[in-house]
Amino acid sequence: MEKNKLVTTKKVVTFGEIMLRLTTPGFRRFSQANEFIATYGGSEANVAVSLANFGIPTEFVTRLPDNAVAHACMASLRASGLGTEGIVWGGDRLGLYYLECGAAFRNSNVVYDRAGSSFATLRPGMIDWEKIFADAGWFHWSGIAAALSQDGADACLEALEVADRMGLTISCDLNFRKKLWNYGRTAAEVMQPLVQYSDVIFGAEPEYKEILGIQPVGFKATNATDTSFESDLPAFEAFGQKVSELVPRCKKIFLELRNSITSNHNLLAAVLYSDGSLKHTGIYNIEHEVDRVGTGDAFVGGLIYGLISYPNDDQKALEYALAASALKNTIYGDFNLVTVEEVESLMNGNTSGRVSR
Repeated sequence: MEKNKLVTTKKVVTFGEIMLRLTTPGFRRFSQANEFIATYGGSEANVAVSLANFGIPTEFVTRLPDNAVAHACMASLRASGLGTEGIVWGGDRLGLYYLECGAAFRNSNVVYDRAGSSFATLRPGMIDWEKIFADAGWFHWSGIAAALSQDGADACLEALEVADRMGLTISCDLNFRKKLWNYGRTAAEVMQPLVQYSDVIFGAEPEYKEILGIQPVGFKATNATDTSFESDLPAFEAFGQKVSELVPRCKKIFLELRNSITSNHNLLAAVLYSDGSLKHTGIYNIEHEVDRVGTGDAFVGGLIYGLISYPNDDQKALEYALAASALKNTIYGDFNLVTVEEVESLMNGNTSGRVSR
């Protein structure tokens, strides 16, 4: 992938499902809840909102039902600064997901209600990709869009073929969700041909295992100065080399690494394999997590921004992506509502949390 292909003057397009998120308040269990907090979210929409907050022209493409809830969702997207001209209308319902937030030693739990949603019944030919990509330079999608149905996977292929023909940079978040792959084909079967279009791939280690069959190295750090991470770097470099061999087109392979001590205490780091070598970050020790959902999407939004904004500095792009993800752990909801200045401040070591007056 040539560096000059990482354009800065054209928009980024992301594609996927946005859902109504219903969260139990105050860390309650589903069995305790008599009300839910309603917000919107979904992986590719989350990436788009991050990019819009960072000042990158971004358009989100999906399919929505023509009803009042979906129009409210559209208004939320527009309020976040996203282009919505590529959204198509049709189908019967907006997808839902229910979230029970974990605490201490109790895990979070997600229940999906998206079968038969407008996006799940999307088929090839419903979206005019040539029109959408006419003024675009980057296309981002994820494995979730291909997990819901064979028609959805075929729609992803359609978008990838057009984006490739029109010369866009293509990024993929592997985004394996076990609960979604229910239409008779495995994630590896469907995703392996699709990821071959990728210039940039992001994923957690278990996702690379599910899609490409590569065994994880493991991230075992328990504090910000843990030396076990550095001793494992040669193994992560070999991991990146294996991905590169399996997806020859891909030139930038990202892994965000997380070790969960409890539901609210996590350690984060990241590595990038590119140009035959490995780059890595330090470790963030997040002891008071507010909301873990969307942290991977925040990383992806940060890395796309970083690759566009720092085209000659992969290390800085990697550091930016991880700092953006670390900050998302402090933000309630799916969207990472932070600015470039806040991310760069954290990159530069400002971790005081003092009141800004």
